[in-house]
Amino acid sequence: MNEDRAMSQATATAGRRSGSPALERCVEEEVLEWYRMSPRDRWLESLRLWDTFLLLGGQLDPEPDSQSPFYDEQSRRRSPTDGRSSVRAVRRSGV
Repeated sequence: MNEDRAMSQATATAGRRSGSPALERCVEEEVLEWYRMSPRDRWLESLRLWDTFLLLGGQLDPEPDSQSPFYDEQSRRRSPTDGRSSVRAVRRSGV
């Protein structure tokens, strides 16, 4: 019985690796590679991609939506051109 279970698991794993021929015709190779990754590997790759996005100057602030009922044009601030926050350190002397 254990041999049957091991055989069915091996068959399922082999099927996942090779993929469906119909899926392979419809999806780009890069997407297929993502599908073939384990959940853990996808998680680690996502972390790496987020790090790259942030290093390249990406921001996590949402884009303003002028169609939203909560949109307030007056509260919108322009981000600094250098990408840094406009908060600066205050010097304290004699403390």
